[in-house]
Amino acid sequence: MTKVKSLAELIKMKELLQSKSAGYTKLIHVCGGTGCQAAQSKTIDASLREIIDDKGLDKEVKIVTTGCFGFCEKGPIVKVLPDNTFYTEVKPSDAREIVEDHIVKGNKIERLFYTDPSNNEKISDSEKMSFYQKQLRIALRNCGEINPEDIYDYIECDGYQALGKVLNLYGAHETINIIKQSGLRGRGGGGFPTGLKWEITSKVNADQKYVVCNADEGDPGAFMDRAILEGDPNSVIEAMAICGFAIGATKGLVYIRAEYPLAINRLKKAINQAREIGLLGTDILGSGFDFDIELRFGAGAFVCGEETALIHSMEGMRGEPTFKPPFPSVSGYLGKPTNVNNVETFANIPVIINNGAEWFAAIGTEKSKGTKVFALAGKINNVGLIEVPMGITLREIIYEIGGGIKDGKKFKAIQTGGPSGGCLTEKHLDTPIDYDNLTQVGSMMGSGGMIVLDEDDCMVSVAKFYLDFIVEESCGKCAPCRIGNKRLYETLEKITQGKGTEEDLLRLKNLSQVIKDTSLCGLGQTSPNPVLSTMENFWDEYVEHVHEKKCRSGQCKALLNYYIEEETCVGCTACKRSCPVNAITGDKKQVHKINQDICIKCGACEEKCAFDAISIKIEKIPV
Repeated sequence: MTKVKSLAELIKMKELLQSKSAGYTKLIHVCGGTGCQAAQSKTIDASLREIIDDKGLDKEVKIVTTGCFGFCEKGPIVKVLPDNTFYTEVKPSDAREIVEDHIVKGNKIERLFYTDPSNNEKISDSEKMSFYQKQLRIALRNCGEINPEDIYDYIECDGYQALGKVLNLYGAHETINIIKQSGLRGRGGGGFPTGLKWEITSKVNADQKYVVCNADEGDPGAFMDRAILEGDPNSVIEAMAICGFAIGATKGLVYIRAEYPLAINRLKKAINQAREIGLLGTDILGSGFDFDIELRFGAGAFVCGEETALIHSMEGMRGEPTFKPPFPSVSGYLGKPTNVNNVETFANIPVIINNGAEWFAAIGTEKSKGTKVFALAGKINNVGLIEVPMGITLREIIYEIGGGIKDGKKFKAIQTGGPSGGCLTEKHLDTPIDYDNLTQVGSMMGSGGMIVLDEDDCMVSVAKFYLDFIVEESCGKCAPCRIGNKRLYETLEKITQGKGTEEDLLRLKNLSQVIKDTSLCGLGQTSPNPVLSTMENFWDEYVEHVHEKKCRSGQCKALLNYYIEEETCVGCTACKRSCPVNAITGDKKQVHKINQDICIKCGACEEKCAFDAISIKIEKIPV
């Protein structure tokens, strides 16, 4: 690789790359994200390349292995340009048909088109799909568009132009002002103004400063940062270098969980390529600015999403938070001034520099500018990664982008903000999404987890699920979080077992408030949110569990009873043989019975019965 020594050379390189790409008549983009790779996208990619080469089309057709398109529910994804044909659920056996019919003959393959669940219409163009129509991809702008393992693909799409402008035209002070004026807030969950954080760190005098990228997302069902690093690692590298120049740091550290092998591999390649081309290292673009990046690996601790716990983990100590002040901007990694931003925050930086603060500030709401990436999951038709303008409503996300509730079920709630967030209901569907609005209705933005629940979900069990996660992930440093959340979980477990009392409901409320008020860090302070929000919005379900000993959704097994219907039981003994505790009695070819005192509600009998003779009844249990 030839080193780029100035902004002028970088611009010239971009123009040459764009000229070269113009020579291709067609592009085939194959998703190379983790989800699609798990569904054989690498085999699809290799097959397409082999067929293209065999037919001598390699000078006309370019195959690009990209990052995540976001539409994970319908992967593997293959997109053909310039007609923007979007193929879903592609199999390796479809590769030859894509080349021979579409590329060679111009006949699109209709059976691979996306089917809209609302009207069963086949759609070939992703721009006409409801999943994409209301999205605005800024942080995800290059995901699904470029090869993340080729720095030249990134440069062709204005990559490192922002770094060149900052180093040669703007200077540190003006760079910080641009980020401040854009209104960008931290996307890791706290929502602190990014430009202000940079400014505070820049004003601290020290012989060494650090830029830290937090890539340790730990929310269940969240994969925003992973997708960005897998699909566009150079945008984060460029942003870290910009931040380093702005605050006076020469060293960058990416703290990434070891469970992200593909993201780690692509990040390493991007860092090495940036060094080779002179965009990391010494005298970057002839400016005299030195900056380099190293990786630090985490073991997947949720608490290490908190910046002081993250820093301690990088230093080789236990990942535990500390009291602030001092903030990391004053005393962070190795006691030096440290600026910590998460992956999504950094991904916004280059495009803000290139397009201007006014452009970014025009998107979103008054206090929450720009877009937000969400991992949309749960009981929804279109599961995947989405990026939407701040101010969009939950209704638009669920029923337009998400395509509505799966299997025609009724919407019940949506959990936003991960384990520390809250469950919002139908009355909140028209709430504009931004930092302040979500907090006002009892939830939070968080890092961007969004899980949709339907009528079959028990909200008491949902709260218990998140508390179980919190108990496992608590670092244990402070008693309110270590002990209090354990007591919360035990009380919820008692209620779902049909043993709850009125005093338990009062205890849940009081203890939750104590934990919020007295915990050391954000994990503990927000951990009771799932309990408080479900009690606020689904109080009747808690009352049913306690007073009627009933779970309307049938999710709490202790509150269910299994019965064998006399009319349909043929005495095959399949249920009897499958019961692990010998709770079923009856001779062969005779009607069987279940002893309710012994039954552990495992459901093995229902699974084995071939005659639909097992029924589940939700009945009141005598107190």
